[in-house]
Amino acid sequence: MIKRWHMYSKIQVMKSEGFKQRKVAKMLQIHRNTVKKYWDMTPDEFQETILEPAKKSSLEQHKELIISWLRTYREITSAQIHDWLKEKYNLTLAENSVRRYVRMLRIDYNIKPEGDDRNYEAVLDPPMGLQMQVDIGTISVENVRTRRYQKLYCIGFVLSNSRYKYGVWFPKPPEAQDMVNAIRSCFEWMGGKPKELVFDQDRLIAVDENYGDIIYTKEFESFRQNEKLNIYLCRKGDPPSKGRIEAVVKFFKYNFARYRQYSEQWIWDEEFEKWLHRTGNAKKHSITKKIPAEVFEIERGYLTPVSYKIENPDSNILLRKIRKDNTVMYEGNRYTVPTGSFGVYEDVQLQIQADELLIYAGFCDILLARHKICLEKGKLIQNNNHLRNKNIKIAGMKEALKARFLNPATAEKYLDRIHAGKKRYVRDQFQLIEKTISQYSSEAVDAALQYCLTNELNSAVDFRDAVIHFSQGIKETENKPVPSDIHTTNNSSLPSLKVAKRNLQDMINCLKGGAGTWLN
Repeated sequence: MIKRWHMYSKIQVMKSEGFKQRKVAKMLQIHRNTVKKYWDMTPDEFQETILEPAKKSSLEQHKELIISWLRTYREITSAQIHDWLKEKYNLTLAENSVRRYVRMLRIDYNIKPEGDDRNYEAVLDPPMGLQMQVDIGTISVENVRTRRYQKLYCIGFVLSNSRYKYGVWFPKPPEAQDMVNAIRSCFEWMGGKPKELVFDQDRLIAVDENYGDIIYTKEFESFRQNEKLNIYLCRKGDPPSKGRIEAVVKFFKYNFARYRQYSEQWIWDEEFEKWLHRTGNAKKHSITKKIPAEVFEIERGYLTPVSYKIENPDSNILLRKIRKDNTVMYEGNRYTVPTGSFGVYEDVQLQIQADELLIYAGFCDILLARHKICLEKGKLIQNNNHLRNKNIKIAGMKEALKARFLNPATAEKYLDRIHAGKKRYVRDQFQLIEKTISQYSSEAVDAALQYCLTNELNSAVDFRDAVIHFSQGIKETENKPVPSDIHTTNNSSLPSLKVAKRNLQDMINCLKGGAGTWLN
């Protein structure tokens, strides 16, 4: 409200000095409508229309209820109060408004959370390369494969000076050896190790505090001796002594993990690594006001180098989309997958093993293809078994087609000739033959088959024309009586010929020198 009053006062002062509304808005860097709103407003009107409504918060009507909650539940947070108000009264206030109001009530009525009597003091950041804090956090996320919530465990790391962060996620509770492997992975990530590690009293680290003579687990004791690290173990129930990593684990859980869907562990780790580069170590720290990634470039020089390298079996797995032509792009080349994979699998995983490229589907459950990696660019690398076998369907069509002839063996010979001569159009050729067979008699079809084979007419069009011709001849023979004195042949392969007959009188007239009817 003080800011609004200052703005109102400045507007009135500049108005009295003769400035125009447009000029006032430009100089104060506010909207002209705001200047217009306050231009002719008196101080009393400002009090009634601006200040008084602002003081009357909608939370005032629930003031006694909130105070009773604060006194009964000393550890209740403003976020819980905000949720309870929404649940019981359907309030639509912003959470920040509730937080400010609860803070004001705690101060006005001297209501402090339990255990808040401890006096804290700010601690200077340790020197660069000296200290790293480690802690474990858990969160439940939705598993898109099982459609259930799954618990994930995160071991978080942070360098106390630069606030540079790292984390390792586990789908099940980590064991002592998992903790050791995670620390080594962190050292590799950062390119070195600090001199001191700060831990909570966790079962993965220590078996017993033993009055200061700490007994570590077997795995961690071996690791500690090999790495020659100083270990600082926090006292029980004292999380503020490692407040930096507490904030980091909370940051991991509620900025990265919350509301993110889980499908496969390697995909989750890949997304987390990208988030570290994009946000986790690139966002300005609220306390130091510096970007951790930039400060770490200096602190890196203070870390002790490590010589080992952790092999991650999932580090060489990539995610790709299947293209419409059933290929996958990798390093500028196209690698084939079995025909029909597009539309069935949305994503595939590429895994590099030596000089081979393995293409998996179904979260690395199904091996679709295995290729030799090509070092050139723009090439199509394909396996023969990935090509569509067109001969399978053609062979089926041919088998079904030859069975419809009176002589299948002869028909197969003719169909093979068509297949060899017209490979590109063999499907169309067979379909035309099938259509022709269904429309005409088997006698005409068999006669046409013999005729086409004899005259090497290896085309479905020629076969169709021959069938039509023989069909017409058979009909005329059936309709015309055959003289008893004429010897008929049994050679059905020859076409029936129709001889034209002329009038005898025309021939006589022609011989007598008549009209040229004979010549016509």
